[in-house]
Amino acid sequence: MTNQEIIDKLLNGEMKLYQVDKQVDAKDATDIRREFLEQKYSIDLSNISNYSIDMERASARNIENSIGVLQLPMGIAGPLKINGEFCKREVFVPLATSEGALVASINRGASAITASSGANSRVISDIMTRAPAIKCEGAVDALKIKQWFIDNFSQLKEIAESTTSHGKLLKIDPILIVGNYVYPRFVFSTGDSMGMNMVTIASEKILDKLASETTATHLALSGNVCVDKKPAAINIVEGRGKSVIADILIPKEIVEKKLKTTTDSIVEVNIAKNLIGSAASGSLGFNAHYANMVAAIFLATGQDAAHVVEGSLGITTAENRNGDLYFSVNLPDLPVATVGGGTGLEVAHEGLEILGVAGSGKAKEFAEIVASTVLAGELSLVGAIAAGHLARAHQEHGRG
Repeated sequence: MTNQEIIDKLLNGEMKLYQVDKQVDAKDATDIRREFLEQKYSIDLSNISNYSIDMERASARNIENSIGVLQLPMGIAGPLKINGEFCKREVFVPLATSEGALVASINRGASAITASSGANSRVISDIMTRAPAIKCEGAVDALKIKQWFIDNFSQLKEIAESTTSHGKLLKIDPILIVGNYVYPRFVFSTGDSMGMNMVTIASEKILDKLASETTATHLALSGNVCVDKKPAAINIVEGRGKSVIADILIPKEIVEKKLKTTTDSIVEVNIAKNLIGSAASGSLGFNAHYANMVAAIFLATGQDAAHVVEGSLGITTAENRNGDLYFSVNLPDLPVATVGGGTGLEVAHEGLEILGVAGSGKAKEFAEIVASTVLAGELSLVGAIAAGHLARAHQEHGRG
């Protein structure tokens, strides 16, 4: 069939979108689906059609029913000096966003941090989790299943690790019981991969063992105690992905020169906005806008954008130390990777290369960079609010 004959079948409902891939290669299938939309709705999708990625590779790993690409402006902030355990250098941070003023704000924070000898950043935990939902006859049986997981941990660890050359089952904790339902939280280390697929496959093998030795019923591979792609207190307390902290002591004169405000003003805004305001609203994120920085760097480096909802959890603190400003951010739940998933897409790989963290052995270094970038953006915004500059910045940069 010609491309137009396939498009006609799509228009007539004689063929499904996914069936196009069985007729032609991924590049042609992409063009056909896009042209189908153009003809069906009398629209022009020429910008979506303009791309440089390998669609054959992307269609095999990253996308279904492809029609082209999304383009976002990408900016750069820096230099940002980082004094990490894994990152000990200055970086320029690629940021993909459509929000005017964001890159400029992060750049201002990076300038203040670099002038103050750099951000101190550390990875304090590195885990990925999966927690299935298991149904038992009653509470007594649920307790027996909980004990089964405890008693058989060594064997379950061996089963799980047989599915991967990189993942390690560290513990099964907590094992929650609600009535006749059991939620064991499998905790893994996953190396430089973000690891969700890895721990899902390993967890399924554990559940096969459970089914062969008990009468419990496995209802869902994810029982929402993981907790994946949702804000949750358990992830703040226990951590998920990379748990990272970053802080800095900024001299009084730099606060006044770079941020155009005072240490006391920043401390008071942080208390009123990030701490009290967040508590009053029942927020799980006691911060000004972690999501802005996390989303922009995630999009620029091929991370799973849905994990922004987790990555934006965390608490900002600020203190006056003899006139100088102590400022910190903590990100207890930052799922990031430098291999696998979207990091293999050409543009994302280039973003990681700008940071010097493309490939294996770089995930913790990347996490320290993300935390330091969040520190820069958070510092700048809180400083702008304290100085009364927020509206002016958006008027200058966001409205053009």
